[in-house]
Amino acid sequence: MLIFTSLISGSSGNSSYVSDGKTHILIDCGMSGKQLLESLTQIGISPNQLDALLITHEHTDHTKGAGVVARRYGIPVYATAGTHSAMNIGSVPDSQIKIIDTNNDFEIGTIGIQAFDIPHDAANPVGYSFYIDGKKVSLATDIGHMHKSLIEQIMKSNMVLLESNHDVDMLQFGPYPFPLKQRILSDIGHLSNENAAKTALQLVNSGTEHIMLGHLSKENNHPEIAMMETYNTLTFAGVNVGTDVTLQVADRYKITRFNG
Repeated sequence: MLIFTSLISGSSGNSSYVSDGKTHILIDCGMSGKQLLESLTQIGISPNQLDALLITHEHTDHTKGAGVVARRYGIPVYATAGTHSAMNIGSVPDSQIKIIDTNNDFEIGTIGIQAFDIPHDAANPVGYSFYIDGKKVSLATDIGHMHKSLIEQIMKSNMVLLESNHDVDMLQFGPYPFPLKQRILSDIGHLSNENAAKTALQLVNSGTEHIMLGHLSKENNHPEIAMMETYNTLTFAGVNVGTDVTLQVADRYKITRFNG
């Protein structure tokens, strides 16, 4: 049984949940402990059931509640050495600190995991692929650009949560200061709708059956725009959205379950 749910997703906060029914893993915690409890309750899970908290990188929209949740429920926190050093989550007991790297796959309970490097302006950021009952699900957000080794890492996933952060025109003509615009558009910034759509086509061609677009900017994107960009790219290439692949957008403030 493969369960993958986005609890929240966007520039204001990110957190996801993956499980095989036996092992329960939280990926990032960019929300308060109260919000997490409410989200988990909606999917029938208690925080005490969580076996691990995996962190992608140290930015607060991914770590806001990580320290509180880890301490309150005694949850081990998995992250790269660079991320552990850079994130500000307060004091967590040494016994709960778990260092990972992208050269070594690992297991938590009954779930196999691969961490992979992502190009983002953080200390040592990663995405994750999870292996459950012969299926693969990948989380790939906060990506400045999609390169060959990264796309190869997430290809052949049954499900992918893929960043579709901004519409380039909305960003360029929007209210953000110029340095911030340049950061987002850089190779260590965020993936645009256009590049997400191109990536989605590669994923579908590799056998991906379910794609969820996530980490949308509140100021520089709309769910309808992100959806239409990828939908049009897939359709133009002859992909039947709804039959060949399911396509949806993760909600910014509430849980979104994968279709299919």
